[in-house]
Amino acid sequence: MRTQRQVVDYSLQKRAVLRELLAGRVGTYDVCDASPYLKNAARFHGEPTDQRCPICRSENLTHVHYIYGDELRQSAGQARTVAELPVLAMTLREFQVFVVEVCLGCDWNHLVEQYLLGRDGLAEDGPDQGVASGTAASAASVGRRRREAQR
Repeated sequence: MRTQRQVVDYSLQKRAVLRELLAGRVGTYDVCDASPYLKNAARFHGEPTDQRCPICRSENLTHVHYIYGDELRQSAGQARTVAELPVLAMTLREFQVFVVEVCLGCDWNHLVEQYLLGRDGLAEDGPDQGVASGTAASAASVGRRRREAQR
């Protein structure tokens, strides 16, 4: 998506949890604890992947996208499909997306990544702009945000 920014990847944390599990320092019931709400969100709003579950290795993982933001009001914390995210990104200024992987077989779940979406990402400078124009654009966006906050 064009407006995706500030991506945080949790793959190192996932590897650490799996290493702790294989070493026997953490039990299977400690990591396979998906709530019924998360499992329902995975069934109805999740995106199936071709990745096998690292615990049971019999089911494919499902990614669930949760959205949070000030503009969302009552919709904050809801699971959305990937197809809905670009539409929301063009209508809202900024919101955060959390991607959780879920195994419907053994209840494994882990946060995969988080990132920001929204129209504010369109105003930011791209990688092809120079340093001088990038600082001018960022100073202009800071000034614009201050004016909007004062209203």
